[in-house]
Amino acid sequence: MLRHTDTIFALSSGAVPAGLAVIRISGEDVPSVLASLIGELPPPRQAALRSIRTRNGLTIDTGLILFFPAPNSFTGENVAELQLHGGRAVVNALQNELVIFQKLRQALPGEFARRAYENGKLDLIEVEGLADLIAAETEMQRRIALEQSAGGLSSIYNGWADRVTRARALIEAELDFPDEEDVPGSVSDQVWVDVERLVREVADHLEQAGTGEIIRDGFKIVIAGRPNAGKSSLMNALALRDVAIVTDIAGTTRDILQVDLNIDGYLVKLYDTAGLHDTDEVVEREGIRRARKLMAEADLVLYVEDVSAEPSADQAPDGALRVGTKGDLRRRSKSNYELVVSTTAGTGLEALRALIGQHLKTKVHPQSMAIPTRARHRDALAASLAALKASLRAPERGLDLRAEDLRIAGDELGRITGRVDVENLLDVIFGEFCIGK
Repeated sequence: MLRHTDTIFALSSGAVPAGLAVIRISGEDVPSVLASLIGELPPPRQAALRSIRTRNGLTIDTGLILFFPAPNSFTGENVAELQLHGGRAVVNALQNELVIFQKLRQALPGEFARRAYENGKLDLIEVEGLADLIAAETEMQRRIALEQSAGGLSSIYNGWADRVTRARALIEAELDFPDEEDVPGSVSDQVWVDVERLVREVADHLEQAGTGEIIRDGFKIVIAGRPNAGKSSLMNALALRDVAIVTDIAGTTRDILQVDLNIDGYLVKLYDTAGLHDTDEVVEREGIRRARKLMAEADLVLYVEDVSAEPSADQAPDGALRVGTKGDLRRRSKSNYELVVSTTAGTGLEALRALIGQHLKTKVHPQSMAIPTRARHRDALAASLAALKASLRAPERGLDLRAEDLRIAGDELGRITGRVDVENLLDVIFGEFCIGK
């Protein structure tokens, strides 16, 4: 049975072999474990070069040792970091030695971060930002994750929650002590004006949720068009590698293919889909159904047409970017398209990437990096906003009912940072981490 009182350890530096490996240990027994491995403990938060030995006195390796006494550590517990050579045999030898200690076990995924949360070192938004920072692949993902992991978003929500708490306190004071001289006499002047201001702030912030989710999860672009229009060739050209099979046979692509691109620091998820046409073939029909569903969910559709073929009666979806392909074989005028490209000659591709970047920035224009990035943030903010608005409706209602609306609004804000009722979320959130974090 796993216990939260156990001391835990893990390889925190990634897969071996590597130039350097870092073993992290956290828990009450860290001082005694360190003393057994290296002898005298190093001064707190100062690196010391020590030999790491088994309990039989055999040297495992020589490396840098760091000791962080509780509560001044990442987890809030006693923490040690052992930096040794990143050979597989070296790391295995140390881990085999560590498992011999009683109450010392291998950490679960995200267990270090979970202990940091449970010991008040991080709130849930900071934990999520840390997970996103580790997983970040683009510059914008890094920037937004760094803002969250550093507490920028938490400070906004905590400030709002404090304002709601103060408003409730003033209302409760007037309800309980209506005749006291030191209790404000006009709740509406002090509370409801600020609640109206708070509604505007939360609403403006909530409008940025779509931007935050796109930065974190990616800008979805679907390449669509008739069979053999050059969709797969275009995907391969934009990805700079062979992602899709390309043949002269119409209908080669039947399922959805996806590749990640980095355009102007943003993550772009590019999808290749089955050619759109009428067919009785069962597999093709399913591929076309999936293609149309994905098109409806996309942030941008590239509707591709072969400019060397006879024009069809098909209409591009509203808002789609019309792209002519096979421009080296062009028969039709360029004026029919926003852009004409040739994957064979390599022309128009950089212009297409630039055009995608323009469309992306038109839809994604963050006012700051302190914006919501997850569906749970958006849902809780929407619930809080609804409760704040409810408190302002029908002023003739009793103050006790309006105070209950404010309580709901404050609780929803608290759920985002982890102040209130989030136990059912913890396993999901910390399960995103790798072992050792």
